[in-house]
Amino acid sequence: MKGVRLFLTLVLILTIFSAVNAFAESEIICASTTSTENSGLFAYILPVFEKKTGIKVKVVARGTGAAIEMGKRGDADMVFVHAKEQELKAVEEGYFVNRHDVMYNDFIIIGPTNDPSKIKGIKSASEAFRKIAESGNLFVSRGDNSGTSMKELSIWKIIGIDPKGQKWYLEVGQGMEKTQRIANEKLAYTLTDRGTWLATREKDKLEMVIVLEGDPVLFNQYGVMAVNPEKQKHVKYKEAMEFINWLISKEGQEAIGSFKDKLGNQLFIPNAK
Repeated sequence: MKGVRLFLTLVLILTIFSAVNAFAESEIICASTTSTENSGLFAYILPVFEKKTGIKVKVVARGTGAAIEMGKRGDADMVFVHAKEQELKAVEEGYFVNRHDVMYNDFIIIGPTNDPSKIKGIKSASEAFRKIAESGNLFVSRGDNSGTSMKELSIWKIIGIDPKGQKWYLEVGQGMEKTQRIANEKLAYTLTDRGTWLATREKDKLEMVIVLEGDPVLFNQYGVMAVNPEKQKHVKYKEAMEFINWLISKEGQEAIGSFKDKLGNQLFIPNAK
């Protein structure tokens, strides 16, 4: 009798272990940007993918630079970011494979309602940055090597201005939503992505306005890529590719395109080829 009980106990333990192990194998880590997380995109699309495949996606939100580094170290199975030049370089270096465009939106410059640097009406982001620098009105930068931070620094470079260390320039080392809040509190300007702005402006009670939009240089492409399993043999490449292939499929693209804010604004435009 004791032998039977011991046998049944062992069977139960093995069953539980197998179930836990199976669950662990069906979960992948996606290193992504704070904008995709802050906007609510993942909360909207992941239940659809997880129900279809049984694969759980754990999102770790970081700046794009940090997300790419996570993938390089093998601390994630895939990345979903928005700095195409850096992404392509990382693929060329062999850290990632199967990169695809997924969606886009744009960057915008937001600032105080009274617009002290008189940006409204200007069409060029470079000219707007120049006016902010010349007027000495505060500009808040993410300063976190994110896709947004990289875009911002590229604009300063275009006009030959190094803002770091200037009294009117504040680097906060925070994600997009927190950076917006700080800019709002300090009556400052900042560069943000439209998705985060639309998703959080009411929730965070931001008393700011868009002062510039529409410059082609502010185009914001998002891409996805898998960690190279030849570099990091422990990554869950097969499951990561299932998510990537779903994101660029008709179903995944429709899910992204149908994601809107409370006012019906579309936050991301799908553009997988």
